[in-house]
Amino acid sequence: MAPVPASVARQAELLKQDGNSYFKKERLGAAIDAYTEAITLCPNVAVYWTNRALCYRKRNEWNKVEEDCKRALQLDSHSVKAHYMLGLALLEWQDFAGGIKELEKALELGRGANPASYMVEEIWQILAKAKYMEWEDSSSKRASRLQKLKEACERALIHYYAIEDSQVENISEEIANGHLQQLGHLEEVFNKAAQADQPTEVPDFLCCKITLDIFRDPVITPSGITYERAVLLDHLQKVGKFDPVTREPLDPHQLAPNLAIKEAVQAFLDEHGWAYKMS
Repeated sequence: MAPVPASVARQAELLKQDGNSYFKKERLGAAIDAYTEAITLCPNVAVYWTNRALCYRKRNEWNKVEEDCKRALQLDSHSVKAHYMLGLALLEWQDFAGGIKELEKALELGRGANPASYMVEEIWQILAKAKYMEWEDSSSKRASRLQKLKEACERALIHYYAIEDSQVENISEEIANGHLQQLGHLEEVFNKAAQADQPTEVPDFLCCKITLDIFRDPVITPSGITYERAVLLDHLQKVGKFDPVTREPLDPHQLAPNLAIKEAVQAFLDEHGWAYKMS
């Protein structure tokens, strides 16, 4: 496509600014019209598409959100807002796998650009909720399958006992107790199988010492203590440049990602999806 003349690009930018003003005043229709005009003039500017998608999001027009975000990502695959809103749209269609994939990409890109931004926190909240809903759905289906399998096994054992008993004139107490014991063992096996989906407690070493919540983006200080990145950066900015626990001097550039803890957290969450639930 031929380059857009500078005068046209300036006009498109003015239209974007008009759209932003309309959006702030909740005049979504006027904002959409302004962004659409900007897109008509400069269709290869991703932010025009994401701005219009944000308006459609406000109006719950999720099919249009999806369309605009996909177009924006064709233009800029690193657009945090496009991945984020596309993820939201896919979740609206109950596409958990697709929505979670887009939200995870948005979170990765957002952390790289500004780990302490409000948007990173917002994306995490939505992602955690989606992950929990995905786990809850899978957990419910597993519980249903386990219950059906348990009932089938119990019926098979009882049927087997009936055949066995019909071949014996006098059923001894020992045989009867043996049958009950086997049914009890069967109950124990299925109860143990169901325990994996029972919420317990998150291990302390996977939790931030400040928030007491499970780590999202853990960083380690020179003193060897691991914190949640955004929370520690906020502390360094608002309280003082020192380690909250050791009180030793600390600058943001001294923080290093704790990849071992991050991997341990992810492994724990993969196995215990209930831990995504926010308090």
